[in-house]
Amino acid sequence: MTTGCLFCRIVSRDIPAAVVYEDEQILAFDDINPQAPVHTLVIPKLHLSSIAETTPEDAPLLGQLIRVGSQIARDKGVAETGYRLVANTGRHGGQSVLHLHLHLLGGRPMQWPPG
Repeated sequence: MTTGCLFCRIVSRDIPAAVVYEDEQILAFDDINPQAPVHTLVIPKLHLSSIAETTPEDAPLLGQLIRVGSQIARDKGVAETGYRLVANTGRHGGQSVLHLHLHLLGGRPMQWPPG
């Protein structure tokens, strides 16, 4: 845990969140500034700054993040119509919190290109 990290503080419950999923490795909670009718953040409890910081040893955790995102999409009723799982990486990639996270976005048509 990194003490100054917003998401680490959510993991430690120092900051409240609308948690929709939790296991030993992952926490998922609804975004407080949703960009779609369904906007859930799926994060590892382990602090990793971004996808760029991961190593081959992190592959099981990354797979679990995607699996959990897919399960939440089913639970929230957007799996059938479609959804996005997005990992913003770095400043130019739009990452605003330096803790690896996936955005699950659904409940409306998505546009392309996204940026």
